[in-house]
Parts: sequence; structure tokens; C-alpha cells
Amino acid sequence: MPSEPVSWAERALVIVLRVNAVIVLAALVPAVMPFAWMQASHRGLGLGELPESPVIGYLTRSCSLLYASNGVLLFYLSLDVRRHLGVIGCLGALGIAFGLALLLVDWAVGMPPWWTAAEGPLIAVVGAVFVWLVTCAKGGEGRSG
Repeated sequence: MPSEPVSWAERALVIVLRVNAVIVLAALVPAVMPFAWMQASHRGLGLGELPESPVIGYLTRSCSLLYASNGVLLFYLSLDVRRHLGVIGCLGALGIAFGLALLLVDWAVGMPPWWTAAEGPLIAVVGAVFVWLVTCAKGGEGRSG
């Protein structure tokens, strides 16, 4: 039986995990959309032409599926945050590292400044929020019971 969130930190973790789950589950859409839609989206974002090749199709769809599978995991973890605090903390630390790595990748490959400024830093900040909330929950701060 999942434990009910008791502290403000546990309740906040449930919310943050579920909001993030919904956001990354939205990546299912590009995983199955027609390639012509991907090309139109790519152009619409000001990124130029998206080449049609097997490796581009594979990378775009597999990346989307990986993000979506992460969304399923985040939602599952939100069902019993107290039990999964260690895993959530690990995902937070990975999120910080992943976000910083994406910042460097985005800069190195020449992504637009707005993309570079948003993607990696946002992921790193969310990871830091996970770590902070896990730390607070483990410390028992704000326990109401």
C-alpha cells in the first residue's frame, strides 16, 4: 500500500513529478506524427530544413520515446514518493548533470540562443528541485503527522 505524503516536501514532490510526467509524456506525439509534420515544426521553430533520412527518423522518434518513457517513470514514482526518495534524488542529480550537458551540446551544435538558454538550464533546475525536495523530505521538515 503506497504511503500518503505527510510533509509539505512530499506533497510538493508529487506535484512536481506529475507535472513533469505530463510534460514529457507529450513527447509521444512526435514519436508517432508523420515526418512531414516534423519537418513543418522544424521550419516553424526557425531551425531550417529537417533532412529525411533513416538516422534522423530513428533519432527523433527514439528520443521522443525515451522522454515519454521517463514520463511514465516519473508518474510511477509520484505514487509513493516516500518509498522512492532515493530514486527520485538520483533522478534529480542526473537531471542536473543532463541539463548541464545539454547546455554544452546545444551551444556546441549551434542551436538557437533561445533553445540553448531554455532546454538544458530548465532541466537542471528541475533536477535541483527534485534534490532539494528529497533532502527536505528525508529531513522530515514540515511533517504534519
